[in-house]
Amino acid sequence: MKVIILCGGKGTRLREETEFRPKPMVPIGDRPILWHIMKTYAHYGHKKFILCLGYKGEMIKDYFRNYLWNICDTTMLLGRTPAVQFHNRHDEEDWSVTLADTGENSMTAYRIRQVEKYLDRDEEFLLTYGDGVGSVDIPASIEHHRKIGKTCTLTAVHPPGRFGELGIDSDTTIRSFNEKPQTESGYINGGYMVCNRSLFKYLPDDPGMMFEQEPMKKLTEDGELGAFKHDQFWQPMDTFQEFTMLNRLWEAGEAPWKVW
Repeated sequence: MKVIILCGGKGTRLREETEFRPKPMVPIGDRPILWHIMKTYAHYGHKKFILCLGYKGEMIKDYFRNYLWNICDTTMLLGRTPAVQFHNRHDEEDWSVTLADTGENSMTAYRIRQVEKYLDRDEEFLLTYGDGVGSVDIPASIEHHRKIGKTCTLTAVHPPGRFGELGIDSDTTIRSFNEKPQTESGYINGGYMVCNRSLFKYLPDDPGMMFEQEPMKKLTEDGELGAFKHDQFWQPMDTFQEFTMLNRLWEAGEAPWKVW
């Protein structure tokens, strides 16, 4: 299954870093958080990525265009016939990365809408945000999505407390979606979604439309938004404190999201 990753937001709450680069390029260790997210999906065999670019998207393009330069030792032959030898092999050699410019100021629903063409004839796809890591069991989320038969199944996680709260009933159908209440209990939208192609009928031709607003509310009204409960580690990188915490876990060799 192809993986759509939303990479276009400005990340204003992490201005210490995002003033200079897009949030998906903020590093954990020596690699951007985007790479960590992609490694999670690739570990489970999903290696075809579609990145929805926006704010400072050229930096993400440059990172992948120069991927070997970024991660490998090199030998350069200078002169009239220059050549470069890259010495290292890497586990990402079978990745496919589509870099799609979806507009600097577009909102999430419009970004997703614009990349439908890159799904080819696929009827299912994976979708997540470019700023959160977790120890999510991707195969289990896909199995659950198919079992409950919804248009979109999001991974429901416990908050660090400032996000939209989900009301989930006993059969894991979402019955309410309240954007960003002040709560520290319940479940919130953690991304790592599994979607059917029918999702696109919920996405209006409106650059100002957030996926998390009217589209998700309409999915909820139609009984088409499901939840895959994830009670283990999940953490966004929204603040400098969270940036520091994620880097501390990685440097200590205690990163729960490192399943590869």
